[in-house]
Amino acid sequence: MGFAKYLEDNHSRFYGSSIVRRREHDRFFTGGAQAPQENEGNKTTMNTSKLKDFTLAEARPLPVIVLADVSGSMSEDGKIEALNQALQDMIKAFAAEPRMRAEIQVGLITFGGSRADVHLPLAPAHRISSVETLRADGRTPMGAAFNEARLLIENRDLIPSRAYRPVLVLVSDGQPTDDWEPAFDALCRAERAQKATRFAMAIGADSDTNMLKRFANDVESPLFEAHEAHDIPRFFRAVTMSVTARSRSATPNAPLPLSLADMPGDDELDLDF
Repeated sequence: MGFAKYLEDNHSRFYGSSIVRRREHDRFFTGGAQAPQENEGNKTTMNTSKLKDFTLAEARPLPVIVLADVSGSMSEDGKIEALNQALQDMIKAFAAEPRMRAEIQVGLITFGGSRADVHLPLAPAHRISSVETLRADGRTPMGAAFNEARLLIENRDLIPSRAYRPVLVLVSDGQPTDDWEPAFDALCRAERAQKATRFAMAIGADSDTNMLKRFANDVESPLFEAHEAHDIPRFFRAVTMSVTARSRSATPNAPLPLSLADMPGDDELDLDF
């Protein structure tokens, strides 16, 4: 069973009621199955007077910002390849989501070598045509990534005040090699960034699980530990389901936990690694 089919089945099961609500909305919008008509010879004209003052609300941004470790150790055991594929699958799934209340946006910050970079500027998922392949090299400057994330979230030109609560996703397989704590504290204290929902994944036995547990702030979504590279997609599928469920809900600002128990194993999906 492919992941797209898995998403479709889950949405049909849990969000079928939203389809009913949308049909009710459509009946209201069009004035019912049969709108009033007036005949003028062989011509009929639909009465649209009730629609003059009706405007469809614009979907509000729902930012998802991934902080991805691209240090040299990520090149081992297929980790960077699994991460690249998982990110592509997540963005593709987000792009296919309806944009009724929320428009899912994705940004990607990488940290490796001696710096952090905005690898993918924040943009609506349905407008992202491709993502440059991540390549692993160097050290683990995680604090620099926290600074970039804080600056992004606090920038009202990039994330307007009308946006829904952001989601921060941190993945790492090692120990931070810079002075990360002041940057992390600043992220947690920032006016807007402190409200973000934060998920974290530790990859392999050398990751700093204590630090990553501090980052994850949802008590119902504790640190996910990926023991092997093939565990990485499972985490991102859970993130995908959590975010898409938020985007379809009546209250997209309310965070939803990661439901890892419901994620299919890799042998049930069409994966290439």
